[in-house]
Amino acid sequence: MEWFTADMWSALLAIIVIDLVLAGDNAIVIGMAARNLPKEQQKKAVIWGTVGAVVIRAAATLAVVWLLKIPGLLLAGGAFLVWIAIKLLIDDKGHDNVKAGTTLAAAIRTIVIADAVMGIDNILAVAGAAHGDFILVVIGLAISVPIMVWGSTLILKLLEKFPATLYIGAGVLALTAGKMMVGENFVKAWIGTGFLKWTIVVLVVVGVMSAGYAIKKSRANKAVDGSRNGSEPSKAS
Repeated sequence: MEWFTADMWSALLAIIVIDLVLAGDNAIVIGMAARNLPKEQQKKAVIWGTVGAVVIRAAATLAVVWLLKIPGLLLAGGAFLVWIAIKLLIDDKGHDNVKAGTTLAAAIRTIVIADAVMGIDNILAVAGAAHGDFILVVIGLAISVPIMVWGSTLILKLLEKFPATLYIGAGVLALTAGKMMVGENFVKAWIGTGFLKWTIVVLVVVGVMSAGYAIKKSRANKAVDGSRNGSEPSKAS
């Protein structure tokens, strides 16, 4: 990818948005893993745990960038990213099951393992948005570090105060997914690079947003109906 072009800036913007939406959730896990440590050790746990997590994530992201060059995996990765985007919209994430470490080593281990497990969506999304450019991957990781260390509270408040932020993030994920799928060589050979390509990308984005909204609304209606039924007094026979 050429530098200082529209493609480069759009890819970098996509990576930043992906990090803001996905890495912020990992930052909460980091804070929770270190919550039982003495104050003087909490900062060390966060810093060293984040360093370990970033090293693993860097290696994994570069590996995914390479793997996405294998025929068929770009299409599969895009389809998986569609599921991640919908899941981002409909899931109420809880972190109560995150085990807090009682020693510095235990907290660091928890942070690294939790980030490795939870960071799969971030790794795939960043690798897809970077279009195989290793420099953009490194920049994306550099952006995610301060977000993971210092941004947890900010991101959480932002998502709570402005729910539309979640839809923006899901939209960027869906856009990345659509571009990954139409970027697969055998798909590209069939649909070309013109109108049909961008029609499919737009349909993927609209489909993700519509599906997420519909599922969320259906769940809310069921919850309301269940609450009403539970509060209705039983009729005497």
